[in-house]
Amino acid sequence: MAEIDIFHCEVRPRTGTGGARASRREGWVPGVIYGGGADPVAIQLNQHEVLMAHQAGRLRARLAKIDVKGEKGQQPVITRDVQIHPVHGRPVHVDLMRVDDKTRINVEIPVRFINEEDSPGLKKGGVLNVVRHTIEVYAPATAIPEIFEVDVTGRDVGDSIHASTLSLPTGVKLVTADRDFTIATIAAPSALRSADEEEADAAAAAEGEEGEAAEGEAGEAASDDGDKKE
Repeated sequence: MAEIDIFHCEVRPRTGTGGARASRREGWVPGVIYGGGADPVAIQLNQHEVLMAHQAGRLRARLAKIDVKGEKGQQPVITRDVQIHPVHGRPVHVDLMRVDDKTRINVEIPVRFINEEDSPGLKKGGVLNVVRHTIEVYAPATAIPEIFEVDVTGRDVGDSIHASTLSLPTGVKLVTADRDFTIATIAAPSALRSADEEEADAAAAAEGEEGEAAEGEAGEAASDDGDKKE
């Protein structure tokens, strides 16, 4: 089971740009929590907890909980937006949405490829050409897949891996469901592609030379016919 982050926070005493800056100066990360049939609330989250989740790649659309000072219990939430500082790369604002077991959302799930050592195509120098690094799904907010693992065992050069190979948990549906889209392909090694291209170029050149020779012969024949008529 995926680790669930718990963010300790409190209601932000001031809203707006000035309030957000004041929160950051005091060591908090300003944010907003909304949804769940309740009014939006300006909050400030524990900076260390947010930073740790961000560095671990968990500060994205996944289930977490917030523990609001002065309120009873922990509220399940989903991170919907994170603003990152352009220089130091740390989160400077977080938007959270209240959820429950009835909430359904669209979310991007990362793809991880496994057993590459068991792919004949990759063993012979082929290249794993990833078409989609994430897959968008419609899922219960409390049961969002952590990751999609795609097994490339037995895959050879020229093979394509499609969405139909994914194992979808109960209640999770692909947003793009009208076609069996490609997730990745096993491309030929560059050296092999170069050899094939050279062979194709040589064949095309030979065809061109044959065509020119045929045109030349046709031209000479026409000239001879003309001379005969004269």
